[in-house]
Amino acid sequence: MRTTARRDGDSYVLNGAKAWTTHGGHADFYKVMARTSDDRNGISCFLVPAGTDGLSADPPERKMGLTGSATATMRFDDVRIPANRRLGEEGEGLKIALAGLDSGRLGIAAVACGLAQGALDAAVAYARERETFGKPIIEHQGLAFVLADMEAAIQSARAMTLHAARLKDAGRPYSREASIAKMVATDNAMKVTTDAVQVLGGYGYTRDFPVERFMREAKVMQIFEGTNQIQRMVISRSLAKDNNGSIS
Repeated sequence: MRTTARRDGDSYVLNGAKAWTTHGGHADFYKVMARTSDDRNGISCFLVPAGTDGLSADPPERKMGLTGSATATMRFDDVRIPANRRLGEEGEGLKIALAGLDSGRLGIAAVACGLAQGALDAAVAYARERETFGKPIIEHQGLAFVLADMEAAIQSARAMTLHAARLKDAGRPYSREASIAKMVATDNAMKVTTDAVQVLGGYGYTRDFPVERFMREAKVMQIFEGTNQIQRMVISRSLAKDNNGSIS
C-alpha cells in the first residue's frame, strides 16, 4: 500500500491512488486506507467526501460484467481532509478492513447462490419448452442429469451459506465458514452458469437470453472479496491451528 496520509495540524493530506474502486467517480464518500507510518501496521482509515479538492477519478474499467457498477482508479493529489474524518485511531485501518471481510464473503456467497438459481431457472424453463425427437429436452437423461447436478450444487452452496450466517447471528466465530461458503458458492455459480449456457446451446451464447450474462457475472465472484485461492489459504491455515479440524 503506497497511498499516504500525512498529519498536518488539524488535517490529513492524502497522496496516491486507489485501483478497482467500486462506484469510483459516482460515490458520495470514499472509505480510504492509507499509510500514516512506515511500519507494517501503520495503516489508517479515512472517510473522504466526493468533490474534495485534489480527488479525481480515472475513466472506468471496461469490465466483462458488473456493467451497472462503475469501477475506476481514484487519484489523491494533496487531498486535504479534517482530522475528524479519520475512522478509528491511527494504525487501526487494517483491523477495520479485516473486520468487514467475513461479512463481505457471506454477502458474495449469497449473491452467488441467487445468480446460480437464476441461471438454473432459465435453463429449466428452456428445457421444458425446447423439443427434440418428439419430447422436451428435459426428458432426455443426458441433459436432465446436468440440470440435477446444477440443482445439487446450488442447494449445497445455499446450505453452507446459511450455516455460516447462523454462526454470525449467534455471535460465534465464522471466519472459516464464511471462506468455505464464498469459495463453494462462487465456484458452483461459475459451473452452474456455464452449464446453463450449454443447456441452451447456440441460444445460450447470444444476448437474446440471460444466461450468457449470468456466466459473465459469475466470474468476478471468484475474484473479489479475496480470490478463491485466498479462501483456500484461509481455510487451510485455520485447519493448521485447529487440532480437530472440525467446523464450529
